Amino acid sequence: MSNDRAESTAPTTDDEQRLHQLGYAQELSRTMSGFSNFAVSFTIISILSGCLTLYGFGMNTGGPALIVWGWPIVGLMTLFVGLAMAEVCSSYPTAGGLYYWAAKLAPSNGAAWSWFTGWFNFLGQVAVTAGIDFGAAFFLNAFLDLQFGFAATPGHTILLFGIILLVHALLNSFGVKLVAKLNDISVWWHIAGVLAIVVVLIVVPDKHQSASFVFGHFVNNTGWGSTFYVALLGLLLAQYTFTGYDASAHMTEETQNAAISGPRGIVMSILVSLAAGWVLLIGLTFAIQSYDGALKSSTGVPPAQIFIDAAGAVTGKILLLVVIGAQLFCGMSSVTANSRMIYAFSRDGALPGSALWHKINHRTRTPTNAIWLAAGGAFVLGLPYLWNATAYAAVTSIAVIGLYIAYVLPTLLRLLQGDRFQPGPWNLGRWSRPIGVVAIVWVCFITILFMLPQVSPVTGSTFNYTPVAVLVVLGFAAAYWFLSARRWFTGPKVQGSEEELAAIERDLESI
Repeated sequence: MSNDRAESTAPTTDDEQRLHQLGYAQELSRTMSGFSNFAVSFTIISILSGCLTLYGFGMNTGGPALIVWGWPIVGLMTLFVGLAMAEVCSSYPTAGGLYYWAAKLAPSNGAAWSWFTGWFNFLGQVAVTAGIDFGAAFFLNAFLDLQFGFAATPGHTILLFGIILLVHALLNSFGVKLVAKLNDISVWWHIAGVLAIVVVLIVVPDKHQSASFVFGHFVNNTGWGSTFYVALLGLLLAQYTFTGYDASAHMTEETQNAAISGPRGIVMSILVSLAAGWVLLIGLTFAIQSYDGALKSSTGVPPAQIFIDAAGAVTGKILLLVVIGAQLFCGMSSVTANSRMIYAFSRDGALPGSALWHKINHRTRTPTNAIWLAAGGAFVLGLPYLWNATAYAAVTSIAVIGLYIAYVLPTLLRLLQGDRFQPGPWNLGRWSRPIGVVAIVWVCFITILFMLPQVSPVTGSTFNYTPVAVLVVLGFAAAYWFLSARRWFTGPKVQGSEEELAAIERDLESI
């Protein structure tokens, strides 16, 4: 009888066995393939979203030279960050991701490291969801303006922003199988979309910009006098695009062969985006017909005007729809990853109302309440656009800073571990330390950079409120920690013994 019981409680796969060793039951549905795991991160990076939504920012802040050369520079540095993250992901393939890693790697005070890493991750995840779907709202509003005269006003953009978030929350509520299938489609949509856009912009226009313009022309419409400072600010276009690839880590509890598939998803999403995004940016910049005309477009979306000027109204609108489709895929995946981070953080009691956010929908095996918190939080973060036109750039800066601080803290702790770190099946070997050092230095640099003023003179309408948002969240997390959480938050919780974990899984299977 004891043997029968042991067999009934034993995990059925290596993935479930490893998850049990990490302290958790297999509550989520583990149906995603390695390709689907990659697809989530690739879709959230979304070169057709990040590259194009901030393209106008790049045109004003550095111009073609920074748009084209900033991309490979930032992409390479991002690869160092991703490689360092991937190695840790292989050791701890759990939905908690970054904050779980911090707790396990900290030499002391693991609960505090976990707490602050998790809150920065939460801030970054909500901000990147807001940034992606806000960008989709911008582009959709531009299309509706061109096609139906639905003016591109802040009120209309916020309305579309809310509708898009609502749709993404509903799609995620239907279950991970639907989301995984849509993400698989999204990969090919992005690749085919980039090829279609670049081919059209090469073949159709009667004239193109010169190579010296594309690779060397510098533009400064920021009001700042320092070319070097403006060039650094221009890196935001690329760095914002290269965010969200921690999604592969957050989806590991739903991915098969997670200790290999999760790290590969992180690294491959960066590499493929680096190559395809550079082709897209070069092709788009060559196709500019009127630089000032694109910047002054009534739609407020310079790439839309570039499409129309280069390929005509009908073809330009079709290309715009291709971009909008990619952005909608991207936002859907961002809600997915955000909700899994919220689910895991709440599973360990770290968010106010954790019992509500951790609740699993037994029919779909998804954290439905966490999905709606992810969408609702993103909507709140986008609302300042109603009275501050620079709010979108600030949201993108918040996403970069929040996520990258959370990305690099486990890397720092992993380096402090030295030889005590137990690598997973996917690891960097002797390259681990130099790659980790480069990653830490780069994140420190961009954290300072993207808090600085982006436009001069600094007024109420041009103020970069990124430091305010970061300090509010950091201040809340710190106050919450010192006044309350440090007495009860112990870091990632163990859900129970092997038998108790198996019992949780049997209860879910029986429903």
